[in-house]
Amino acid sequence: MPVLTRLVPTPLTVDIRAGAVDDLAAILADRRVSTSGRIAVVVSEGSGARLRERFAPQLPGAEWYSVAGGTLTAAVDLADRMRGGAYDAVVGLGGGRVLDATKYAAARVGLPMVAVATNLAHDGIASPVSILDNDAGRGSYGVPTPIALVVDLDLVRAAPQRFVRSGIGESLSNLCAVADWELSQRETGEPVDGLAVALARTSGDSILHRPGGIEDDDFLVALAEGLVLSGIAMSVAGTTRPCSGACHEISHAIDLLYGERDGHDGLHGEQVGLGAAFAAHLRGDAELTQLLTSTLDRHKLPVVPEHLGLTLDEFVAAVSHAPQTRPGRFTILEHLDLDNDAIRDSVTEYVHTYGG
Repeated sequence: MPVLTRLVPTPLTVDIRAGAVDDLAAILADRRVSTSGRIAVVVSEGSGARLRERFAPQLPGAEWYSVAGGTLTAAVDLADRMRGGAYDAVVGLGGGRVLDATKYAAARVGLPMVAVATNLAHDGIASPVSILDNDAGRGSYGVPTPIALVVDLDLVRAAPQRFVRSGIGESLSNLCAVADWELSQRETGEPVDGLAVALARTSGDSILHRPGGIEDDDFLVALAEGLVLSGIAMSVAGTTRPCSGACHEISHAIDLLYGERDGHDGLHGEQVGLGAAFAAHLRGDAELTQLLTSTLDRHKLPVVPEHLGLTLDEFVAAVSHAPQTRPGRFTILEHLDLDNDAIRDSVTEYVHTYGG
């Protein structure tokens, strides 16, 4: 009898709780990721120094590395410095940029990577993708899924609240991505993976309908679990499709057009949350648009372009440019193929209806 199932790469361990990092050495030894304690630990050049001071005594066999931001150059340099170290595994300890650079560097040197997230700003904590800045802007690079994932709620609570809220926008954007994927199936015949859709949609729905906020441990656990499900959804699909649609195209366009401008400091999760709400409006789904905008507003996330420091015309330009950021990806933007005047009318209507 053939085994008519598939094997999905997922972390061996997912540990989400207060004080989880204090047991990191035991987690690695118990799962036989590193019984010798011979690991490389990567932190940022800034706040990473405080993390090293706190956790170095618990990891006496580790060697510590710093990485200068989430760029492809920094990740390659990190891999070159770690090469030949005879480590059992690489531990990324920090936020999204540190984890993405560490995932890429670990893949380059052929070592399993352990993700220790200090905030919940985006869904990359358990994904098989590294998002790194390069000479052309920002690229997505396929990497192995982290072998273990640790989310310490004490560290998350110590992070700036804005970074935690950003993860809310990231989870909610899955609802846009799934709708775009299903639209593509209807219009172009693109295959849709039902398991990936179920995981991604569950992540979004778990936040859309959940009471409480980032001050509550139960909410933080739900958010962290949702972001993990997003990463697994991408592993199942073998692509970012279940978690990236028009919402992410708009965010990438904002980064490309205004990322270097003084005064623009929109976080990825903030931008995709707004992008998801606007995309729902374009699809004519008034009920979902209302749910998304009210949830974004309740969690103090941007609802209209002004909240990101963008004028109406700037946001129109970003929406117009968005399809160029992901050639070959079919979303509501490609389906409608609106000209600038039609986009401006839609943005004006959206702001008038949901801008408070």
